[in-house]
Amino acid sequence: MSDDSSLLALSPLDGRYAGQVEALRPCFSEFGLIRARVRVELAWLVALSDEPGVAEVPPFDPEARARIAAVGEGFTAADAARVKAIERTTNHDVKAVEYWLKERFASDAAVARVLEFVHFACTSEDINNLAHGMALTDARREVLSPALNQLIGDLTAFAHVHADRAMLARTHGQPATPTTLGKELANVVARLKRAAADFSAVELTGKMNGATGGYNAHVVAYPDVDWEALARRVVTGLGLGFNRWTTQIEPHDAIAAWFDALARVNTIAIDLDRDLWGYVSLGYFRQKLKAGEVGSSTMPHKVNPIDFENSEGNLGVANALARHLADKLPISRWQRDLTDSTVLRNLGVAVGHALVGWNALRRGLAKLEVDPVRLDADLDANWEVLAEPIQTVMRRYGLPEPYERLKALTRGQRGMTREALHAFVDGLDLPDDAKARLKALTPARYVGLAPRLAREV
Repeated sequence: MSDDSSLLALSPLDGRYAGQVEALRPCFSEFGLIRARVRVELAWLVALSDEPGVAEVPPFDPEARARIAAVGEGFTAADAARVKAIERTTNHDVKAVEYWLKERFASDAAVARVLEFVHFACTSEDINNLAHGMALTDARREVLSPALNQLIGDLTAFAHVHADRAMLARTHGQPATPTTLGKELANVVARLKRAAADFSAVELTGKMNGATGGYNAHVVAYPDVDWEALARRVVTGLGLGFNRWTTQIEPHDAIAAWFDALARVNTIAIDLDRDLWGYVSLGYFRQKLKAGEVGSSTMPHKVNPIDFENSEGNLGVANALARHLADKLPISRWQRDLTDSTVLRNLGVAVGHALVGWNALRRGLAKLEVDPVRLDADLDANWEVLAEPIQTVMRRYGLPEPYERLKALTRGQRGMTREALHAFVDGLDLPDDAKARLKALTPARYVGLAPRLAREV
């Protein structure tokens, strides 16, 4: 898209963010949908030629098969434009593909003799459901999974580098048991790995069974053919699971599961966006400066965490669409209504905003620089967090009311000092080695197994 045309784009995915979603265009553009329909129609025609019971479609020889495959593999934007021109007459997008194929193969003797078997016994949804399933499968394999793995890789590296970097934790926004920066990022890595595995495991399904799912026309024309086995071969050959029980439409439960899984990934990323935004606000991170950038039109000092904000916003849009897709697509009145048709045209919009959100999160991560002075100062200002280990050791040795005594000493007492805690420990009836272990603690050293957990993610 030229600079001028991008300025006129209605959607930011085709304007401001066009470069970031370029890899999705072959899957979700109108061109991509038409090309996928062509591939399905050709797969069905070749399958009919391989079926001995369909005598009127003799097997294609290797040369004819190669020519047929080349039409699907070499489908061009000019080809798609011709299909759209035919559609202006038919006012039916799938029928336009059928007519284009008949036009395209009219001079190919091996195919021309069986042109009436293009789209044989098919309803439009036999073609469309497989085309959409292929688009989602290709996008996940070629674009989304690699992008998600890059995000996970960035976070993993960050977690390992900062595995030992002590940080004051906050529960309910209040100072809490210290952790390490690496361990907190490792938590996200573990969540994203599980969510990514669930996303990758969703099997997309398809059907090829006629107008209301019962192979009615097929059986009338060729009663002796095992149509279900033939349909299964076509569907699985296109990389999808085979659904035996459908109405006119494949019920889209698998697409719903696919977008539910994508939304879970996005929700985890939003959680991280907000946490990192907060850590920048606390001063735990500085952001690398870029010459020429401004953070505010009026406040020259500003360096805003815009990448995390951009990520959160785009992922929110993606999830709003993903959840509508998941909620709406499995619902169809009786054997078919058309409400899914226009909704399915937005698959790429939901996916595109997710990809933009992941990219923004990665950009934000790349700009972060840890401020160790700020982290250490926060830890040193909150010695009261050591009330937890002291009362826990008191419990081990059977001292009375350990929790209550530490509560009286520290609850709501900001500004607790090393000296005050050490005086309290010295007055306890504890073994000398236990006292020494407690007095050796500082907030920065009270991190438990967090470094190990960060390194092992």
